[in-house]
Amino acid sequence: MSTVLETFDKWKEFLAERVNEAQAAGLSDETIAKLAYQIGEFLDQKVDPKNNEERLLKNLWDVGTEDERKTLARLMVKLVDQK
Repeated sequence: MSTVLETFDKWKEFLAERVNEAQAAGLSDETIAKLAYQIGEFLDQKVDPKNNEERLLKNLWDVGTEDERKTLARLMVKLVDQK
């Protein structure tokens, strides 16, 4: 059995479910983006990338400024948003 971080498709599916739940709970897009940024910070510090896509995201996160990281978090939310 693979974890949510084993494949990028599973990660995107997991993230999409969380975004949908946050929207259903009435959270604003700004709040969701802030949460995505916090998740990105956690993953950067605590989780070793499990595949090439996650490695690329980590590399981009590591070289980005805080504003660029916030943009990357927003783009990940936008990538999986089911609106």
